[in-house]
Amino acid sequence: MILEHAILPVRPGREEEFEAAFALAKPISASMPGFIDLTLSRSIETPNEYLLLVHWESVEAHQQGFRGSPEYERWRALLHGFYEPFPVVEHFAEVARA
Repeated sequence: MILEHAILPVRPGREEEFEAAFALAKPISASMPGFIDLTLSRSIETPNEYLLLVHWESVEAHQQGFRGSPEYERWRALLHGFYEPFPVVEHFAEVARA
C-alpha cells in the first residue's frame, strides 16, 4: 500500500465551490481498481489550502490505472481549474506507525 500526498492550493474565494466539486469527484477515484481510501482536510492556518491523502494498492494503480483512465478526464475537468499553482503529488511508503 502507498500513500498519495498532495497539497491543493485553491484560488482564494473558491473554497466552497471547490468542496462541492470535490464531492462530485470523490466517487470517481473511489471506483477505481487499487483505490483504498482518501481524506481531504482543509488547512486552519491557510484556509485556501487542502491536504489530499489517498491510499492506493500501488503507485501503478494511481499513475497508470487512475490517471490513465477515461474517468480521470472527468476528475480533471471537475477540479484542475481551482488550483494556483498546480499541486505537486508525491507517493509515500509507510515505515513506522504508532
